[in-house]
Formats: sequence, structure tokens, C-alpha cells
Amino acid sequence: MGGFSLIHWIILAVLLLLLFGGNRFSTMMGDVAKGLKSFKQGLADEDDKKPQPPQQIGTQQQPIDITPRPAEPTAPPPPADDQTR
Repeated sequence: MGGFSLIHWIILAVLLLLLFGGNRFSTMMGDVAKGLKSFKQGLADEDDKKPQPPQQIGTQQQPIDITPRPAEPTAPPPPADDQTR
């Protein structure tokens, strides 16, 4: 009930070949195969693109200056409203 036997599948395949034609059907199957092949290749390329550790460039970097700087002079705070100006 509801299942297809071998005869049903064969009749279905013959009808598909008659509808689409042999050449068109094989072209579609070739396109599907190419799509699967490119999908697998894309997955393999993704595995190859693992992050690499940073490589040091041959030029020498300048050392970072960490000596403390003198504090910059700041302006005196503005007078409060109750003070004379």
C-alpha cells in the first residue's frame, strides 16, 4: 500500500526519458554530478584554510617608549557661582 514495486520504477523511468529525452536527461544528471563535485571540492578547500600563526617580518620594529611623561599643566577650575569673579 503506497509503495512502488520495480515495475512502477521502470515505467516511471521510461516516462521521464520520453518527456525529457535521452540527451537532455543525461545533461541534467551531468550538471548534478558537477555540482556535487564542486561542493566536495569547496569543503576540502575550507579544511585547507586553517588559520596560520602570524609570521614575523624581517624588518626590526621600533621599541615602545614606556617612560612616564610629566603631567600637563591644567587650567584652574572656573569660579563657583557664589564666589566673586
